[in-house]
Amino acid sequence: MDEKKKKILFAGGGAAVIIMVAVIAFIAGAGSQKRESTETLSREVDKQQETVQASPAATEGPVEAALAEEEIYTFLQGPKSWGERRTWSGEWGTNFYNGGSFGGFGCGLCCIANIYSSLTKYQCTPVDAYRYAKRKTEYAGGGAIAWGYIRRTLNSLGFECGIKKKTSSYKEFQQDIKESDSAIVLVSSADSECYWKETPGHYVTVFLYDEKSDSIFLADSGEPEHNRKRVSLKKIYKSLKTASEWQYLLVGEYDKERDDWKHKKAEGNWVRPEA
Repeated sequence: MDEKKKKILFAGGGAAVIIMVAVIAFIAGAGSQKRESTETLSREVDKQQETVQASPAATEGPVEAALAEEEIYTFLQGPKSWGERRTWSGEWGTNFYNGGSFGGFGCGLCCIANIYSSLTKYQCTPVDAYRYAKRKTEYAGGGAIAWGYIRRTLNSLGFECGIKKKTSSYKEFQQDIKESDSAIVLVSSADSECYWKETPGHYVTVFLYDEKSDSIFLADSGEPEHNRKRVSLKKIYKSLKTASEWQYLLVGEYDKERDDWKHKKAEGNWVRPEA
């Protein structure tokens, strides 16, 4: 806040000069104290900004509040889904990339493609996301993509996002999901078999939290029977993989100007939903 300019009016001889010197000394001291205070505050703000940038941050509310379930992309990753020609499956399910089977490691890339294609006017397939992540991060490919590379990829695509550990309070987790446009969560049947079975670790995407039913719209690339279903958020919370360093990533506001890609079409050999 700007300091008000002060004018000191004085007159007279030696006494006035003494007063003037005293006033100037006082102002100089106050100014120095003010600068020190401002610098201290600035350092505190910088620390807070660093903390916010290093930790997950939820937005005040969904950008696309009117987004319908029909508009959500929910790609499938595996060869069985492609063999049955299920909607949202693609030829990538039978392919190998950098020595690894996409059907075995592609869940995180499906999540990135789901978010980008659902929350922006642009689209991409999981394979597009795979190639982009390799280009924009140190992700080597051929295996599961780590949390840090997912976050950096989404940041490069124009999204505000951050990674979090499982909260001790369900209500805190609930509030995180409620205030986000989407989220990627890492689940494991080792923590709970209330929804996933024989699942050591698996990334899934969640959208459109509904407060009345306390449920989310699930995009599960590895299990077609789970895909595009409304699921209790408490089941997600119970299933978070606590053996991992991080458990979920919150996706917030999208800024087109920060999107380094702007990929226009999700092309390739895959089964699109009927219009």
